Amino acid sequence: MYRETQIIEDRSTVSPTGVDLEGADLVINVGPQHPATHGVLHLVIALNGETIKKVEPHLGYIHRSIEKMCESLSYRQFIYVTSRMDYLSSHINNHGCALCVEKGLQLEVPARAQVIRVLMDELTRLASHQLWWGAMAMDVGALTPFFLAFREREMINDIMEETCGARLTMNYMVPGGVMVDIHPDFQRRVKEFITHFKNKIDEYDELVTGNVIFQNRTKNVGYISKEDAISYGMSGPSARGSGVQCDIRKLYPYEVYDKVKFDEIIETDGDSFARYMVRMKEMRQSLSIVEQLIDNIPEGDFQAKTKAVLKLPKGEFYSRVETARGDFGVYIISEGGTTPYRIKFRSPGFSNLSALDHMARGGKIGDLVAIMGTLDLVIPDIDR
Repeated sequence: MYRETQIIEDRSTVSPTGVDLEGADLVINVGPQHPATHGVLHLVIALNGETIKKVEPHLGYIHRSIEKMCESLSYRQFIYVTSRMDYLSSHINNHGCALCVEKGLQLEVPARAQVIRVLMDELTRLASHQLWWGAMAMDVGALTPFFLAFREREMINDIMEETCGARLTMNYMVPGGVMVDIHPDFQRRVKEFITHFKNKIDEYDELVTGNVIFQNRTKNVGYISKEDAISYGMSGPSARGSGVQCDIRKLYPYEVYDKVKFDEIIETDGDSFARYMVRMKEMRQSLSIVEQLIDNIPEGDFQAKTKAVLKLPKGEFYSRVETARGDFGVYIISEGGTTPYRIKFRSPGFSNLSALDHMARGGKIGDLVAIMGTLDLVIPDIDR
């Protein structure tokens, strides 16, 4: 497929097996077990010397048919299967599913639950971006940031564990609100984290962002234009690094996102460093949202009253939320029963990965890891 062979008379360019090496492509495999793919992703890469000619992702190694599984689960149960897709945005995935069910039921969520949901979403985004920053730096050769990122992320995980009982797949969102009220120490611990992280994010910039070696590894690497990013269906920070305005929190505000002040971070350079900067600035915006809401959690119910068994009316329902990686859509077709007739998830990772070949072609094999790092891929989100 990638290799053309030809036997010629000039023995100087012919291998001992009789293959013409002049201009021939070398095909290598990255993954499916490779630390830089951050999951079970297999890339078949065609090289001419060190120059990338083609990148072909091979998917499906951890495909679990989650959409089909959801069709046999109730409208309360299927929500938590999505925690296992983009497990670094599990709260936000669950939130998108809950919003879709609530749209079908025409259910009004109490104000207290709305604020708690957004707080959990933004803490989840911060934890995800922290892990990404540490892994990104480690991928290009800096080990220390990985440990620093987990130091701050551990504070968020402890807060999540205290309220939700879990640290990664929290299963906290329910149709109508949240499963239980926040822990009595929730506000105090979140405010302590805000104070702590405000200083540490400056340390992140000092250590990595301004580092000339890191900039040389990411600037003018993995370029994609605004038009091409839109054409590939990219979303989230990966698309906003190319100047695409696509933040669902701004375009289609849900819960209390229209009541808080924050900026949609846009960079226009379209390279790996631009995508890096979007996420770094987004952490500051998430911190600001949490700071605005933490002392303004309304009193009242944390969950609307619902029936024990939920039935959506016959019809089609769609909701979308902004995860740490981009636009997550939930599409439900209901026949009026207790389980969905059909469910389809639009996850951001699949579309973002589809642009990898376009971004990497013509670049060096040594730059591939930096490009993949700034796409922030979570493979179960792609395979589903």
